[in-house]
Amino acid sequence: MDVYRSRPRVGHIQFLNCLPLYWGLARTGTLLDLELTKDSPEKLSESLVQGDLDIAPITLVEYLRNADQLVAFPDLAVGCDGPVMSCVIVSQLPLEKLDGARVALGSTSRTSVRLAQLLLSERYGVQPDYYTCPPDLGLMMQEADAAVLIGDAALRASLHDAPRLGLAVHDLGQMWKEWTGLPFVFAVWAARKDYLAREPHVVREVHEAFLASRDLSLEEVSKVAEQAARWEAFDAKLLERYFTTLDFRFGPDQLAGVREFARLTGPTTGYAEDVDVQLLEAATAEY
Repeated sequence: MDVYRSRPRVGHIQFLNCLPLYWGLARTGTLLDLELTKDSPEKLSESLVQGDLDIAPITLVEYLRNADQLVAFPDLAVGCDGPVMSCVIVSQLPLEKLDGARVALGSTSRTSVRLAQLLLSERYGVQPDYYTCPPDLGLMMQEADAAVLIGDAALRASLHDAPRLGLAVHDLGQMWKEWTGLPFVFAVWAARKDYLAREPHVVREVHEAFLASRDLSLEEVSKVAEQAARWEAFDAKLLERYFTTLDFRFGPDQLAGVREFARLTGPTTGYAEDVDVQLLEAATAEY
């Protein structure tokens, strides 16, 4: 990249699930070309929509709500094609018994919460009483019959706390796959259309840098897991399993999953059922 122009403002989700997308940036030297902002998925989504970031991961619900302002990167997402491990419902009761029960939402991530609500409503026919609280499973279970957890808190809860407390863990990615036969996408990477119009080459370079980082990280996934295990509450073997369980692709199957989610949730979540997902190659031709 040309060092004389301003660096693109790029978001980075500070969860373990995004580590393989960023680990390789330091190895390739591209990290120095980016003005990187680390934050939660919700904050980064908000910053991208408001124009405080040029390129960032954005949660699926927020992307669908703001698709007219954004162009998604092809072949780059955080999702799953089956289990995800880090997006779960932990429950004291069978899921079909949760009608009217208290269900704690340990996150403000609208995509995970909307997916959990959709599955409980449409697949299990229940309408729980939802409320939001901090993601502490022990405290949640003092007041709730079940809890929705995402990210590192979900990994801790499902791998350590739930077995100790005798609670059942239901993987939302697996539930979606069994119900629809499709992958699920939790977050896509997107550029603002106004930034793409000004800096089409930079956007393409950032996209290529992330793809190269992802590929390098997955080639050296045991090394990524070993380094991450030094400061995380999980051992390297488990982290390697987690990183290889996640699906970082965004191709035709993932796009079909996004469209099915939009069709099922659009009328009640604030976007069109047939929202237009614009991908970078098609969009770049306009600029």
